[in-house]
Parts: sequence; structure tokens; C-alpha cells
Amino acid sequence: MTSVPATLRKEARAALGFALVASLAWIGSTSAQSYPSRPVRLIVPQSAGGSTDVVARVIAQRMTETMKQNVIVDNRPGAGSLNGTELVARATPDGHTVLVVAASFTINPAIRTDLPFDPIRDFTPVSQLVTLPHILVVHPSVPVTSVKELIALAKAKPGALNYGISGIATSTHMAGELFMFMTGIRMVGIPYKGGAPGMTALLSGEVQLYFATISTAIPHIRGGRLRALGVTTTRRSVAAPEFPTIAEAGVPGYEHSSWVGMLAPAKVPPPILSTLGGESSKAVQSQDIKALLLRDGLEAVGSSPAEFDRIIRTEVAKWHKVAKAANIRAK
Repeated sequence: MTSVPATLRKEARAALGFALVASLAWIGSTSAQSYPSRPVRLIVPQSAGGSTDVVARVIAQRMTETMKQNVIVDNRPGAGSLNGTELVARATPDGHTVLVVAASFTINPAIRTDLPFDPIRDFTPVSQLVTLPHILVVHPSVPVTSVKELIALAKAKPGALNYGISGIATSTHMAGELFMFMTGIRMVGIPYKGGAPGMTALLSGEVQLYFATISTAIPHIRGGRLRALGVTTTRRSVAAPEFPTIAEAGVPGYEHSSWVGMLAPAKVPPPILSTLGGESSKAVQSQDIKALLLRDGLEAVGSSPAEFDRIIRTEVAKWHKVAKAANIRAK
């Protein structure tokens, strides 16, 4: 048998490799062009009725109309949102199973060593859909009218001030821990079984302050039952622009907010990512949905995948520092 020259063998292998790459690219392109080819599931790892679920259902309805395919909300609560999140991490990256999740997604890695997924490696950010600012409020009996005065009081009386939290490692808890971490003060977090009991405790004077959600706090602020000192976001709230940010009011660089965002499994094809990001952003940025969300204190964002990726990476690093300093661990 005549042997094939080495140069020909090398060229044949190169041609085969090129053909394989080209065929895979064609398959991926064909898949992206036909997307979505069946109903898209928005996995919400919390129960129905909360902010995350509300956002998912609003955009699912609009995306169903614009994508000409059913977009269905699938609630998968359990294990502190880990069950539904892991389901998406293990899903086929074809854009038909995506995650709609809250800001706890970036807090969990800092307080748990048993995560069944990696928040960076196993997901592709699609879009930050909304942000939910918090506002630092105090009971009228507390003799302060500004963030600077509160810090001075806390430094004069270390550990004397109690702040309500809606559970360990929740957004309200981490807002307070970040505040203490950045100011060097010491306060005591008092956990309650949810935001409503925490607000009740503040209104009764059982605790002195609370990093409440805007929608919960505004009626009590405007009714004179609470005093607002500052909002937690980098920009003033659309719902309450009269109040300064905490960064403006005396803690430069302070930033914290709850948010709801969309993520896909890792390695989802770029054309599918572009479709998901474009359709979800278009949904939350439409005027009627913006107005609907704002009634619940939710401010529409609709960020790009790159912008959302930066937020996730920044928050994962930030909460690791805060949790370590405060020795916070999931129970």
C-alpha cells in the first residue's frame, strides 16, 4: 500500500477540523435562527407572590406577545432559592430554560460553602431587569435627622442602637452590615420573620432603625410615623427623589439595592443571549410596565449582559468582604 505523505496527512486533518468547526457553527446558527422553538420557562426559585415572581410574570406576558412563543413562569422554591437556581445551572444552554432571580444570588456565595453551582462559572448574565432601592428610616424618637448624626450617635453609644432585619443574610440585613462595615460603627441586628414584622417593630419603637424597601416605607414617612435619612442606591429613587442617597448624606461609596435579574445557563449561544436580553429589556422598559412596576417601588433597568455581569462580579466580591468581617454564615 502506498503511504500518504506527511504534508498531505496534515492538510487532510486541517481540512477535517475546519469542516467540523464549520458544521458546528452552522448547527449553532440554525438553532439560534429557530429560537425559540418551544415554550421558554422562566424559573423563579421563590414562591409565587413576591417581587421576583411579580417581575417574572409581567415580562413573561409581554415576551410571549413579542417572541410569538409561550413564556411560562415556573416557581421552584426551596433551600433558600438554591433548588431552582441549580436547576437552571444544569439545564441545556439553548435559551429555553432561564432564571429570574433576586439579589440573594450574589449574597449566597459569601455565606454558604455548600453551593451546588458557581454563580460566575455556571451562568451567563442576560439582564438586570429592575432595582428595588432601600431607604434608611428611623423611629421619630431617635434624636437624629441625618446620616451623619446617626453615625455620630452610634459612635457615642456603641451597640445601643437596634436595627430590624427581615432574616439573616437578607437584603435588609446586608444593607445594615455594609453600613457598619463602611462607617466603623456597631449596631445590633434584630431578625424578624419577614419585612412586615420588621416594619411593625420599627413603628412601635421596638427597634430604632430599618433599611426598608421604598414601597413599604414611603406611606409611613409621608404620614410622619418614620423619619427618612437616605436611600441606599447610587442615584436618588425615582419613587422618592426628595431624599438623598446615603453616599450623598455622609458615606461616600455606599451602594446597595435589591434587584431582580435574568440569567441563562453558561455557554448559551450569543445570538440566543442577544434575543433574550433584547426582549426582556424591551419588556421592562415599556412605559406601561415601567409604571406598573413603580407602583411596587420597582424601578425598571433592562441592562445589557455585560453591565449585569459587572454588577454580579462586583457584588459577589463585596459580600465576601462584608460577610467575613461580620462573621455571617447561613444557618
